[in-house]
Amino acid sequence: MTSDISIRREHDVVVVTPVGEMDAVTSPGLADVLEEVLAADRPRGVVVDLAKVGFCDSRCIGVLVAAFRRGRDMDVGFVVAEPQQQVNRLFVIAGIDQVIPIVPSTDEAVDSLRG
Repeated sequence: MTSDISIRREHDVVVVTPVGEMDAVTSPGLADVLEEVLAADRPRGVVVDLAKVGFCDSRCIGVLVAAFRRGRDMDVGFVVAEPQQQVNRLFVIAGIDQVIPIVPSTDEAVDSLRG
């Protein structure tokens, strides 16, 4: 299964929304989008809305951690929002929830970065 990725701006926060499975085939596309958003837009924050991602593997986790670190180095907030239960469980098992903030709703994530 492939993944589509949409980008929208809510004031000074960019919301990146992948749809589908995030695996070794599709995660590089997410990495490219996140790199472009961080480099070109220089937002106050980035929210990765995972509400429509049913599967995420270690490659996806690597992409998210790399983007989080790059954002941190640029003083750009980075939050993951609305992961489905299976994806959230993987984040907890891998300890990602201890590194990247995970917020239950995209609106809440945007608000947390704007404030």
